[in-house]
Amino acid sequence: MKYSIRLRLVMTMVLITGSIVFLLWIVNRAFLPEYYEKEKVKTLGRAYTEAAAIYESNEYDEKNTEEISLALEKLGANQSLNLYVFQYHQDQVGNYLNFLYPAMDIFQQKQVFSQIMEYVAQSSGNGMRPNGGDRELLKTTGEYKIYKIFDKRMNSYYIELFGAVNAETGIYVRSNYQSMMESIMISNRFLTYIGIFVTMLGSLVLFIVSRSFTKPILELSKVADKMAQMDFDCRYEVERQDEIGTLGKSINTMAGKLELAISELKSANNELQRDIENKIQIDEIRTEFLSNVSHELKTPIALIQGYAEGLQDNINDDVESREFYCDVIIDEANKMNRMVKKLLSLNQIEFGKEPVSFERFDVVELIQSVLASTEILFQQKEAKLFFEAKGPIYVWADEYMVEEVMTNYISNALNHVNGDKNISVKLEQTEAAVKISVYNDGDKIPEEELDKVWIKFYKVDKARTREYGGSGIGLSIVKAIMNTLNQDFGVRNLENGVEFWFELDIKNE
Repeated sequence: MKYSIRLRLVMTMVLITGSIVFLLWIVNRAFLPEYYEKEKVKTLGRAYTEAAAIYESNEYDEKNTEEISLALEKLGANQSLNLYVFQYHQDQVGNYLNFLYPAMDIFQQKQVFSQIMEYVAQSSGNGMRPNGGDRELLKTTGEYKIYKIFDKRMNSYYIELFGAVNAETGIYVRSNYQSMMESIMISNRFLTYIGIFVTMLGSLVLFIVSRSFTKPILELSKVADKMAQMDFDCRYEVERQDEIGTLGKSINTMAGKLELAISELKSANNELQRDIENKIQIDEIRTEFLSNVSHELKTPIALIQGYAEGLQDNINDDVESREFYCDVIIDEANKMNRMVKKLLSLNQIEFGKEPVSFERFDVVELIQSVLASTEILFQQKEAKLFFEAKGPIYVWADEYMVEEVMTNYISNALNHVNGDKNISVKLEQTEAAVKISVYNDGDKIPEEELDKVWIKFYKVDKARTREYGGSGIGLSIVKAIMNTLNQDFGVRNLENGVEFWFELDIKNE
């Protein structure tokens, strides 16, 4: 069973208070009677000394009887004692007592006389002596003796002192022992009631006060629970200048450090995950690259090997055939050289090894330069070029990379132009960017193939690609460059052909 700290504090308070009260009750019951008895013996001794001093300091006669009686009455009343002062006489007839204090009637004198005579023996000039009897001696001195007796007539215990002031005068002091025991019982009962009351009151007060202690502890517990659930936004907000406040600050500090550590750990894990994914991707790219390169190089190598062996074996002896063989070998070698260069360029761009230098330049002038360098190819293909220059348009980009994109688009258009053999270059300018598109007449690209044209070595028409010597890498280079420049690009089918496009910023963001 789970107990709260608050309940435990109250239960501890009840247990401690109850234990203390019970221990006090046991101690009272075991030792208080004996202690009370000893204190009463001391009280009787002091009463005797004071009474004897009062009596001896004043001549007992009619003039000062009232003054002495008042002093003795105060002494007995203040200490709850029955005090008697008497003179003892003895003759041939019997023993006589003359009570000097207090004034009593005949019946009272007879009762006290019988009690005193139990202590008195015949006078021998050394004062009066106690006569023993059924009693327990508690204390004796040269002046008095104190006994604990059982009064059969009263059926009760008494503590009595019998002492002599001089040879004829004595003092008799009596205290009810039973009343002492009853006082002890009353004291124990009172202590029990007080203990119960104090326990209940203390428990109630502690239950109320303990809230100020348990509330911050519960708040700390909630914070710790949320931390255990990886929620580090929760903080201990109670301001206290004690150990709990210090603990709260420590937990807040720990939460911040744990959050930072876990954040760093997650970042490290994410980085590690990216590294693993990159490694897997690199391995896949390497495998795919080797497979594609092997496939692409297989045909030209086979052609070069075949024609080289033909030359070696002198299959055709005429000069024209030998020149044809050599032209084929040179052409295939050039194709492999171009493909390797494009692969190296693509690799540098994809892996961020190609430095990017943003600068402001006229894209119209760049397009005109690319078209001028490819003019002979347009003539060979008998293609018609449509391009309307609309003044300078300045963009922010890497000029070399944009030239590479434009060259690949023009080369792709020349390789696939068909029908009327129209090729057009357009520029559409907006407030923040310019869209450059290259269109060519020819066969459309199947819709399901549009997203694949950017993949390395992908060829929609492999026979036609082989015919013009394409490697399927040019558009992959375009994709890598545009991703590096963080610009949009794409392809779409039009009514009579295909249009490739890309965008550039015309102002510095």
